[in-house]
Amino acid sequence: MAKSKAKSLDQDALVDIYKTMCLFRRFEERVGLAYTKRKFSGFCHLHIGQEGLAVGVQSCLRDTDYMISGYRSHTQAIGKGIEPKRVMAELFGKVEGCCRGKGGSMHMFSEPLRFLGGHGIVGGQVPLAVGVGFKIRYREEDDICVCYMGDAATNQGQFFEAMNMAATWDLPVLFIVENNRYGMGTDIKRTTSVEHLWKRAEAFDMAHSDCDGMDAIAVHEHVSEIVQKMRKDKKPHFMEALTYRYRGHSVSDPGTYRTKKEVEDFQKNKDPIKRLGKYFVSQKIATEEQLKEWDAEAKAIVKAAEEFADNAENPPVEEAFDHVLV
Repeated sequence: MAKSKAKSLDQDALVDIYKTMCLFRRFEERVGLAYTKRKFSGFCHLHIGQEGLAVGVQSCLRDTDYMISGYRSHTQAIGKGIEPKRVMAELFGKVEGCCRGKGGSMHMFSEPLRFLGGHGIVGGQVPLAVGVGFKIRYREEDDICVCYMGDAATNQGQFFEAMNMAATWDLPVLFIVENNRYGMGTDIKRTTSVEHLWKRAEAFDMAHSDCDGMDAIAVHEHVSEIVQKMRKDKKPHFMEALTYRYRGHSVSDPGTYRTKKEVEDFQKNKDPIKRLGKYFVSQKIATEEQLKEWDAEAKAIVKAAEEFADNAENPPVEEAFDHVLV
């Protein structure tokens, strides 16, 4: 926990970060439960354990900044402003979803909020982010584009091509690698020649760094400095965030490639919500009772979101071929 740096945020901002992490955690837990109840089907990748990164980054952005991600993006979409009930309805394939139920778990979008997906192709979002960065520079906008990707995405060919373009053309894209240690069911060390993924930016003479993605305040402090610099020099940055997912790669993954103790150690000693909660109590920012109240508020929001999705209408049959490019 970045205790010394937490002072740079006022108390309201700190509480908002904690509440948002609770919302993200409870949302994903309820999504996982809804899947087991067969309320929806298909692919579903949960973000449980990685909330500190998403919240820490989002707290540094403007509403006009762009964001693009991979398929583990429910909470990132909510953080960018898409209502939890719209995300849940999208998961359930309902017309009230953010993509009218046609995108599903991996394809959350909102053009007005500048959340540009949710992409199912590993690393496919990286060249698209470069396109957004080119648009920002071409139109001389004072925004940046945040591009999330998993650790295994850095092994894809398009990743290297896109990084080269961003560095060559000075495009304001913040590339963030959520290094949760496992590309699907394979330890990243078995598939990647470098131990620290940020080193790959050196090939393009691109600014780079790493941070503890399990500490929301440390992420906020780290990313704030990066974003301030990017708005001035309009150049890209490559950031490796060391994080960890508690659930399998997807809901169908039993996670037998890692020990139960490993997961429990992260949950006990590095959980982003617990770490911030302990800091609040130690600094008398909040009591244990208040922490429980905020968690209860998050549960209520998520329960209402599921009820909304349950009661929302299915897309009409006549719409089946709308928005389809052939």
